[in-house]
Amino acid sequence: MFLDELPEFNRAALEALRQPLETGRVTVARAQGHATYPARFQLVAAMNPCRCGHFAELACARAPRCAQDYQGRLSGPLLDRIDLHIDVPAVSPGDLALPPAAEGSAAVARRVATARARQAARYDVAPVQRGIRTNAEADGVLLDEIATPETSGRALLIRAAERLRLSARGYHRVLRVARTLADLEGSPNVGRRHVAEALSYRRVAVHAENAL
Repeated sequence: MFLDELPEFNRAALEALRQPLETGRVTVARAQGHATYPARFQLVAAMNPCRCGHFAELACARAPRCAQDYQGRLSGPLLDRIDLHIDVPAVSPGDLALPPAAEGSAAVARRVATARARQAARYDVAPVQRGIRTNAEADGVLLDEIATPETSGRALLIRAAERLRLSARGYHRVLRVARTLADLEGSPNVGRRHVAEALSYRRVAVHAENAL
């Protein structure tokens, strides 16, 4: 599901996404009882750093308060459930003249397919793991078994968790992302570099120049 201009959506509707993002299920409550349905999906969202969208290039008279107010429409618990936060700066004329990237879309697609196949093979090993297809679904003891970093990576994650005040949810999501980065690289172990890159995506959009 793609949501453009994320802060413009109704706050209650956005908060309702928290349960399915966390559990892959949604519960509907009525006077007669409760019903739970499968609702696993991938959320992709985009937003400007402020309402006018020009904060980084041409800030308005209310900057930086305008950007803080605009980004403040998104709750911390919702942002904590989004694994990858990426800033997308404006494209400069010089960027337009650059040659194509060394790795094209087809090569990236092949690398992703290989990583997905590696994950499928990993989770088909034991009957207790049946039904899990990706790292995003791993939890508890299983997550510890497959994603515990090497010593230096573990030390980095602990320091970062304390400094960035990561929630338990954020901590485990960093592990899942790091495991996936290792799979994309073809590495059997989660190293420090994978943890470092995963942590770089946990920046919550609280600074005026940030955007999802």
